[in-house]
Amino acid sequence: MVNVRDRIEWRVPVGTETTAAVYEPATAAGRAALFVCAHGAGGHMDDSAMQKLAEQLRGRGIGVVRFNFLYREKGARAPDPMPRLMDCFAAVAAHARREIQAGPYLIGGRSMGGRAASMLAAEGFACDALLLLAYPLHPAGKPEQLRDAHLARIKVPVLCLNGTRDNLCRRDLMDEVVAGLPGKWTMHWLEAADHGFHVPRTSGRSDSDVLNEIGEVSERWRSCLLPGR
Repeated sequence: MVNVRDRIEWRVPVGTETTAAVYEPATAAGRAALFVCAHGAGGHMDDSAMQKLAEQLRGRGIGVVRFNFLYREKGARAPDPMPRLMDCFAAVAAHARREIQAGPYLIGGRSMGGRAASMLAAEGFACDALLLLAYPLHPAGKPEQLRDAHLARIKVPVLCLNGTRDNLCRRDLMDEVVAGLPGKWTMHWLEAADHGFHVPRTSGRSDSDVLNEIGEVSERWRSCLLPGR
């Protein structure tokens, strides 16, 4: 473990291997949540999208753990099979929970990383809630191949944020899926945003506006998870 100011770096064992992870505490005052946040298929723990997201959430009372899936730690581009992704996520999340005293305890992430977290939660992995960003409901151009079979088994509260132009999550299909889910699933649509949360100039919005909206919505949702709320 390396502690540099407000940044704690770990090497986390995953079976016979290890991966990198970093914890950065919330910068906002008050009781903080802990969010273990996984990157998407083409990203990594230190890509600009992950860093901007972490900065936004930390200012909203959510401490963030970022980590690399094993394939990215090795410098590979092709993602591991889902069971291996889930094993890596579970190892990092369990390590973070042992090391950091905070609550509520959230898991999730961007795109593929959020999907891995949702599958863990569906299998009963202990957490207080799920925070999913750009959930990939289906592959691009293949809306008939829905990735929703496990979602009904998730028992904890969920906040899912997707852009209205996300080519991996057609809005009408996602709304239909969510309508049939039991439990506390909160779906929030980010107007004009694509899968990477980018917006066109013609929308009258900026990428920063979208990031701020993610922060505001996440902060309100997090506050509802606290005891007595």
